[in-house]
Amino acid sequence: MANQSTPTVFLLMTFSNDHDAQILHSVMFLFIYLTALVGNSLIFTAVALDHHLHSPMYFFLINLSLFDVCSISTTVPKSIAISLTSNNMISFAGCVTQVFLVVTFVGGELALLTVMAYDRFVAICHPLQYTLIMNWNVCMQMIAASWISNLIHAAMETSFTFMLNFCGTNIIGQYFCDIPQLQNISCSDTKVNQVLILVLGLFIGSFCFAFIFATYGYIFSAVLRIPSVRGRYKAFSTCTPHLTVFSLFITTTAFSYMRPKALSSPTVNLVAAVLYTVVPPVLNPIIYSLRNKDIQLAVWKIPRKLKHLIA
Repeated sequence: MANQSTPTVFLLMTFSNDHDAQILHSVMFLFIYLTALVGNSLIFTAVALDHHLHSPMYFFLINLSLFDVCSISTTVPKSIAISLTSNNMISFAGCVTQVFLVVTFVGGELALLTVMAYDRFVAICHPLQYTLIMNWNVCMQMIAASWISNLIHAAMETSFTFMLNFCGTNIIGQYFCDIPQLQNISCSDTKVNQVLILVLGLFIGSFCFAFIFATYGYIFSAVLRIPSVRGRYKAFSTCTPHLTVFSLFITTTAFSYMRPKALSSPTVNLVAAVLYTVVPPVLNPIIYSLRNKDIQLAVWKIPRKLKHLIA
């Protein structure tokens, strides 16, 4: 690899060199992966089968579930395969694809959470104009904008990353192809790339955080003016899951990419990556299911509705 500027393969980090520990890791990751798939599939199926949930709020929710499934499917299955086969190689093309998809789905989730905050703002602060403002054409345009903008962003990040030369080690210190770890093993000057990630991260993250923060300021102000306790509780209950999911997402992602170098170590880097690639897809459907009675009822109705469709 020493004389090559473009390696044909990279070597991903394994969780342990011990065979039994690798099997344990594969079992744990498989359980986590299946939990994420089942949880998000239940959300998707419940909304699709219950016509009472065919509203913009739940339309955005099933798109969030789609992002979560795609996000965790980009990294975890490959890690499970590595643990089971003890073959930690990933092709150059596979690494490029993984970087592109991770950036697309992580960024897409942030964009979607921002859109969902706007949806709650319109629903609570302008209820009489909700159906006019949040019509299906607007919803589709918002989803399309989220996908297109993040595909462009991912293409930029991926292009800048793989324009670097990799003429030294090809060992990536992470269980998937992560941009900071690829920068670490590059023999090119990565200052421009690091500044790009920092600027884009601060700009996009700050804009979304400020927008959501301002949106919830208006929401809480409007909710507190509702005269009945029941009305205030109902309004707050529609916002709590989204606010919890956003807090989880922004905290784990910021810790992964914005923490100081003094906090970087192989173990910390691994934990940080697991936090933002694995934890949100698993917990998001649980949070929405626990905090939303409409989702709970729709999930319980799934067997009956499927039976009716089959019959």
